[in-house]
Amino acid sequence: MNILISKKTIFLLFFLSFFNAFWGQNIQLSKDATVSVITCGLGNESYSLFGHTAIRIKDEANFVDAVYNYGAFDFNTPNFVPKFAKGDLQYFAVVHPFTDFISQYTYENRSVDEQELNIPLALKQKLFENLNTSLASGDSHYTYKFIDKNCTSMAIDIINKTLGSTVITKKTDTNLSYRSILYPYFNHHFYEKLGTSIIFGSKVDQLGTKLFLPLELQKSLKLIQYKNQPLAPKNVTLLHFEESHPSSWWNNIYSYLILIALFVIWNKKSIHLAYFILMGILGLFFLFMGFYSNHLELANNYNVLLFNPALLILVFFYSKQNKLWTYRLALFNLFSLLIYLVFLFNKAHLLIVLPLIVTSVYFLVQITLKNKKAIPIII
Repeated sequence: MNILISKKTIFLLFFLSFFNAFWGQNIQLSKDATVSVITCGLGNESYSLFGHTAIRIKDEANFVDAVYNYGAFDFNTPNFVPKFAKGDLQYFAVVHPFTDFISQYTYENRSVDEQELNIPLALKQKLFENLNTSLASGDSHYTYKFIDKNCTSMAIDIINKTLGSTVITKKTDTNLSYRSILYPYFNHHFYEKLGTSIIFGSKVDQLGTKLFLPLELQKSLKLIQYKNQPLAPKNVTLLHFEESHPSSWWNNIYSYLILIALFVIWNKKSIHLAYFILMGILGLFFLFMGFYSNHLELANNYNVLLFNPALLILVFFYSKQNKLWTYRLALFNLFSLLIYLVFLFNKAHLLIVLPLIVTSVYFLVQITLKNKKAIPIII
């Protein structure tokens, strides 16, 4: 990533010098200039699972063919991981020659589609100037937010600013939750799907009314009208690749089910302790992230009813053979799981966590029965 950013920076300086600094001496676009939204297909890396959005300005008369990309970040940022987790990581825009941009996606075997915006020349010029001003002024730097602020939302914001109103809005899947919209993107990436399912809180269960994913923007643009005309009447495929998915002997549902089956088959006290310690520690992590992080998607995480920190207290009393408190805490966790199932009733991730729920119930019921106080029989 460091090399990639360096190349982009070098090109940006060259590009701006070559055109005598866009914002210092404005280029007047010709009548044949086009502006378009670029949608890039899904990749197999964690940062590319959702695709990408960019804006292209093309004007052969002025030798301009540039792609503005609001999705750049620098791995060399001090404290990169804590900043990303906290929600303080700065993203920024860069500009590429179109040939370099398309070469990169050709190399990655990712499809690229283009939707030309049907707007007058004056607004094309204004968008061109707004993009360059954004780069020059630093307005293109922003704090990344998974749903609220990303490469797609930034592109939408600057286009809407140019058009003078909120023209681009979501037109499809508005009856689905963010969680349901995101869920299919993790197909063929099982543990990424499981991880996001359990670390995301209640925000992603809200109706997905905001445009934040490239493919969602692409679908909506086809339906949007601007001044009684389609805003993006055509979708042109610049690159097309059949989706390919990595095969992994471990990153799949089978390894997940086998691991859980081994826990159940062994079914010893040491296994109970190890399982509940792991679940409890994860619960503490989820609670910490909910308070620590500025990512609102991590707040109010009801998955802690499954990954319950109270399991750590249960482990303590269970290991000390304190039957009374072991029994009480086992009942408490069983009750928490009942409430959890109520929350999960219509959620997309019910099936993926169901094996963990069943395992937890099985272990807790065993512990409850073993530590239940015997009722004396009077003859």
